[in-house]
Amino acid sequence: MRKALTGVLSFAMLVGTATAAGATAGAATAAETATGTKAAQKAAAQDIKDRVLAIPGMSLIEEKPHPGYRYFVLNYTQPVDHRNPAKGTFQQRITLLHKDTSRPTVFFTSGYGLSTTPRRSEPTAIIDGNQVSMEYRFFTPSRPNPADWSKLDIWQAASDQHRVHTALKQIYSENWIATGGSKGGMTATYFERFYPRDMDGVVAYVAPNDVDNDEDKAYDRFLSKVGTKECRTKLDNVQREALIRRGPMQKIYQQYAADNAYTFKTVGSLDRAYEAVVLDFTWGFWQYSLAADCASIPVAKNLADQDLFKLIDDIAGFSFYTDQGLTPYTPYYYQAGTELGSPDIALPHLKGLTRYGYQPPRNFVPRDIPMRFKDSAMKDIDGWVRNNSRGMMFVNGQNDPWSAEPFRLGKGSRDSYVYTVPGANHGANVAGLPAAQNAAAITTIQKWAGVGPAAAKRSDGPAKPLAKYDAKLDKVDLRAERALRP
Repeated sequence: MRKALTGVLSFAMLVGTATAAGATAGAATAAETATGTKAAQKAAAQDIKDRVLAIPGMSLIEEKPHPGYRYFVLNYTQPVDHRNPAKGTFQQRITLLHKDTSRPTVFFTSGYGLSTTPRRSEPTAIIDGNQVSMEYRFFTPSRPNPADWSKLDIWQAASDQHRVHTALKQIYSENWIATGGSKGGMTATYFERFYPRDMDGVVAYVAPNDVDNDEDKAYDRFLSKVGTKECRTKLDNVQREALIRRGPMQKIYQQYAADNAYTFKTVGSLDRAYEAVVLDFTWGFWQYSLAADCASIPVAKNLADQDLFKLIDDIAGFSFYTDQGLTPYTPYYYQAGTELGSPDIALPHLKGLTRYGYQPPRNFVPRDIPMRFKDSAMKDIDGWVRNNSRGMMFVNGQNDPWSAEPFRLGKGSRDSYVYTVPGANHGANVAGLPAAQNAAAITTIQKWAGVGPAAAKRSDGPAKPLAKYDAKLDKVDLRAERALRP
């Protein structure tokens, strides 16, 4: 464990005959110990649901069965403002995948909404532990009413996690590891920065680190080198054709929007939405696809308008920049425009064809929500990771555009690691690492969890996940959410 001890018990050697008072004190201490042991045994004998629901502010939404686990969907009462709890509360959804209180626990968040289908993150399988998952504040239904958007920031969200951890640590007393992918990996990192004593380790997957929002040349360099020249040219030409054919393509888009009752109030017009989707195409390809998939991309100029529309829709999603597509992600774009930052790409191959360029987050948030960018937030996080991080692991994808601006370790980092999965996209994970790095990463995670290193206990090779693969629990759908966002 890398955690500091919270208390020290000192013993004094007594010489001579024990006094009656000393004997009485000893008896009292023994009685207290016995009472404490009985209380602990009684608590352990209680049903886990009863123990969890005994936590003040915790309520049950539903329990779902899964072999080998108990799975609960819960609400937890959180203050809207952790600096001023008297200013009101809201209900934040969490889920609990319970295995055993004697096992370590993984704290997972996507940084977005919460799936209420039982799922297991990779670190949970690696350590064969429990998993607590938390919905990020302001994603519905975990949104205060009325919504004071100034209370949506990385510190308030980290404080949500801290309170959930504090509440459940009394039941799940073994080691804890924070994890998440993409914005979830960012969230796990921010949690560690503000509450470094809570977790025993952090595994952050494909987490971008936009330290300077005005300097995005790293993304330009990435897009100019990723894959082969032939592939990059094919992707560029799809974008060019879509903008050259803007008129007939937008007629298809208009019909598509009408058929699905889509509107464009937030972004401002169908034209703005259309261009935003087209500009996402190349980024979206590398975020969700592999280099080998480029062979399936047709020559753009040979495609009929409807086929070109479908190709772009399959990768970038024409529904996303509609009001209906953007509304669920208002909290993300609000944070991108106030703290996190967002990419701005040069696009020299589209010179003279674009009208708006990469649009800022402000264009994707309703105008009645005020926004002001704080350029110190990410600089603070970056400096902390470089100078103070302990027990942190960053796993990136070689061909993932979001990994163009990654977290980096510095001279002050201790027991921390950065891995890059060869050829991987935004779904990069420990399992995709080369064999030696895979074994080292698993050993580290198990060490942080207090269940290893497991390699020392095995006779059949390097460290492996302690839990067997479960097709339902370990299912990952990378393409479930499409858009240029982490």
